[in-house]
Amino acid sequence: MSFPQSFLDDLRARVDLADVVGSSVKLIKRGREYSGLCPFHSEKSPSFTVNDQKGFYHCFGCGAHGDVISFVMNTRGLTFVEAVEVLANQVGMDVPKPSREAQEREQKAKTLYEVMEVACVFFERMLRMPEGKEGLEYFRRRGLDDKTIADFRLGFAPDNRGALKAALKREEIDEKLMVEAGLLIEPEDSGRQSYDRFRGRVMFPILDRRGRVVAFGGRVMGDGKPKYLNSPDTPLFHKGRLLYGLPQAREASQNDAPIIVTEGYMDVIALHRAGYRGAVAPLGTAVTEEQIGELWKMTNEPVMCLDGDAAGKRAAVRAAERALPILRPGKSLVFSILPEGEDPDTMMAAPDGFATFQKIIDAAVPLAELIWRMELSGRKIDTPERRAALEADLHQRISVIADDAVKSQYRSMFNDRTWKLFKGEKPGKPAGRGGYGGGFSGGSAGGYQNKKPGRAGKRGKNDHFWGPAGKAVPGMSRPPMQKKRDLQDSILLVTLINHPHLHDEVGEQLGIYSCADSELDNLRRAVLKLLDDDPGLDSDTIKAQLKRDGLSETVLRVVSADIIAHAAFAKSETPLERARTGWKQVFSMAVSSLEDEEAKYAVRQLAADTSEEEWERFSHRREDLARRREKVFKLDD
Repeated sequence: MSFPQSFLDDLRARVDLADVVGSSVKLIKRGREYSGLCPFHSEKSPSFTVNDQKGFYHCFGCGAHGDVISFVMNTRGLTFVEAVEVLANQVGMDVPKPSREAQEREQKAKTLYEVMEVACVFFERMLRMPEGKEGLEYFRRRGLDDKTIADFRLGFAPDNRGALKAALKREEIDEKLMVEAGLLIEPEDSGRQSYDRFRGRVMFPILDRRGRVVAFGGRVMGDGKPKYLNSPDTPLFHKGRLLYGLPQAREASQNDAPIIVTEGYMDVIALHRAGYRGAVAPLGTAVTEEQIGELWKMTNEPVMCLDGDAAGKRAAVRAAERALPILRPGKSLVFSILPEGEDPDTMMAAPDGFATFQKIIDAAVPLAELIWRMELSGRKIDTPERRAALEADLHQRISVIADDAVKSQYRSMFNDRTWKLFKGEKPGKPAGRGGYGGGFSGGSAGGYQNKKPGRAGKRGKNDHFWGPAGKAVPGMSRPPMQKKRDLQDSILLVTLINHPHLHDEVGEQLGIYSCADSELDNLRRAVLKLLDDDPGLDSDTIKAQLKRDGLSETVLRVVSADIIAHAAFAKSETPLERARTGWKQVFSMAVSSLEDEEAKYAVRQLAADTSEEEWERFSHRREDLARRREKVFKLDD
């Protein structure tokens, strides 16, 4: 039995190879790849690698190589058909039944690709003809040079109902194929002739993952409506699955380029010209779950960079709501909201646009931070009922998260933040990209407006939770220093920086932990990333790189004499065995003291409200603490 190639391509794109392999092989992230012990031969040191972005595994020991389908076949003893059926069931795809019709559809799809390519060449040629003068002038006014126009294969559709139709007929292309490809509109009245869908528009080809033209977007010249027109869904194209700029972004992601989701075709092109080759855009709709899955194949945390107007903010909320149910460990979104009236295209045209835009991207806030701000925006919390409503709404938000581990972390984070909020502490500044203080502590509680009773605006009418991006929200200040926690966290970090060989033993534990102070937590993430990418770095190189990454102040803070005075084992000249013992003792104390703090809060909540609902919430908190303690110390076995 054979399957249509389009179905197999779609299946491989939807299935996460690392997840499938990780269900039977313990994988460790190493830069852009994962490594582990090969399941196909006996070995003691890892030689098996998984490249999720390229979609293959390879063993340097025995030479095993393949994709997700072959992995399932070889590890489970299944046939090709059986492996396809197992994977399709996992992602909710219907397996096509073998039939003559299916074979005909596959052959037709190959033909449709050829039709779309011919149409693209026609539009490109028209842009350089007298008919396309208006379109070429439009691109010139937007600052595009010949190379950019050629790279994105931009074109022009003449303002003529039959120009493309006639051109394709000259190539002996059947009119029915033109209609099926979405290039012609066939009137319902059978007595009328079909006509070109795109007329009087500059044309943006939309490519699939393999770089084939599958659809078009067209912008009208003048004030016609609609301003933008996309191809309809066809056998080749489903607008909710693809992203504009996807093949270029997939290539850029191999070099760790940031993946930035913006709103329009010209925004993507402007960012590419500025060097952000990981820029993509949804196709006229809010970002979908399938598009988020596509983004996660390129990076763990794509940046949703949205316009600062009301539509952009609504798009951010919709993206957050789409992402929550499908979150999984390590996979999330971060959000940058541009200043009102600006978009990437206009910003890149400004003299200091690149530097300003980079600052906004660097200050992107994580999804959890955005959810927190959304729920607190313009809200009164001056009565027990209103506080209970806040907790209930936060609980409702995270109840849709399917992954238990992620849901547990969100619950812990929001429990911690509401505790601080209700105690009267003003939450600290929001964490920038790279961490919200998740893990055990929950971190800062950015976004809360500490207003006097009666002065808060109506919920949803206060836009303070958006920023502007990169600036602290008005009325926010740092919480009182948690001296004991900060000291413990600083000792953990300086010990690892001075003894990077500890990374192999303590990296996983420190990876699921987080620091209460957002600056320390950003440093924690940065140190782990450096050592994940290059385990052979020495202490001086780590410090130099951290300083180049803008973490000079935090590095100086943790390597100071004051910190070392509390932990002599953290010194670089201390023997590794002594440093290892000291690190583990401090880590154990840090985790235990945090658990005590959370447990006390849970007991106080139960004492204030002995309802069945609160008892269930208390039980969840207690179970969560036990699971987390078991997980973190199990890593030390």
